[in-house]
Amino acid sequence: MELIWSTDDFKLHGVSYRDFPILLDSEMVGVSPANTFLRYHLLQRGRVGSAKSWKVYGQALYDYFGFLEAHDLVWNDTPKAEDHTPVAAYRDYCKDTIGLSLNTVRQRLYLICEFYKYAHKQNWIETLPFSREIVLAPKADTLLEHIDSSGDEVASTSVMPKMRKTLPQFLSTDQIQQLLATAHNPHHKMIVRMGLQTGLRREEIATFPYAYLIAPARLGHAPKNIRVHLDPEDGHGMRTKGNKERTIYISRNFMKDLWHYFVQVRGERARQGASQSNALFLNQDGNPFAAGGKGIERIVRNLGASVGIKVWPHMLRHTYATHTLNSMQQGDKTIEPIVFLQRQLGHESIQTTMVYAHLIDELADAAVLQYDDEVTEWSRA
Repeated sequence: MELIWSTDDFKLHGVSYRDFPILLDSEMVGVSPANTFLRYHLLQRGRVGSAKSWKVYGQALYDYFGFLEAHDLVWNDTPKAEDHTPVAAYRDYCKDTIGLSLNTVRQRLYLICEFYKYAHKQNWIETLPFSREIVLAPKADTLLEHIDSSGDEVASTSVMPKMRKTLPQFLSTDQIQQLLATAHNPHHKMIVRMGLQTGLRREEIATFPYAYLIAPARLGHAPKNIRVHLDPEDGHGMRTKGNKERTIYISRNFMKDLWHYFVQVRGERARQGASQSNALFLNQDGNPFAAGGKGIERIVRNLGASVGIKVWPHMLRHTYATHTLNSMQQGDKTIEPIVFLQRQLGHESIQTTMVYAHLIDELADAAVLQYDDEVTEWSRA
């Protein structure tokens, strides 16, 4: 079994689709059912337009078909759902043999189940290798794509492992101070601050254009928070998840620091680059970060490792969300904190944002314990 990626020569109805996944069997012949499904699921439906997502979907289906090939199983040998099916065997292999996380297993099974449902509609198979069942949806939690919400009950499949509720990790204020104190490189420090003070995703930080900055002299009597519109279609190179535009807020003080960084610091790197870039942040060669900002991933992780903190760019996003929500709940209530945070982070569903409400309990517990420790210390003085 082989997985290859298309070139510009791969065209459907005259349109090129570069980097589209194509499965080949051991004889280097296309796996027709899998490839037909991928074209339908990723292109015809029009819901998965990112080539980066194509790779994830292609890899998942390739892994399943590779598993079948390695164990002399046939994809369309579908016994009754109550029997131990190849899909169930693959689930157990992923969990128990190679130790994938439950979320990863669930994401792979979602696509495999979609493939079988498509095959059933096309009359390629007579029965599905799983059954549908109704389960109780967790309150204020993030639902994966394969669950169709219907009140408090949702439809799932019998092969899906039970969802494990995990809360995002975030940095404490002490850890934030440690991380910033060790960032002696001004480029690295500003990248970390961008994550901590805006909640932008890694790729959004990597492609954030300097054209969005506002010079302090132009701020005038602008409010404390400056509205910045992120638009992937404005020609500046901004990239957001799903290429969806949104408006975020950047504090007046941080906007001033970003402008100072652009004018006083960025230029030295920009002169080393092969060509002019619209991106605010550049790598050490003066070029924009590639591959969705993987270079930023290394920068943040290495900074954390230098002070014994395990941190990554998305954790900076969680940190921004948690501390911002905590501050807003204690302050002015003229705006609903969860709604503000949903828009700032670019979450399609408010259920995704609600997970941060659970983290506030951890901050509250820490504050209570700190107060208790201080009173204890004072009483012993």
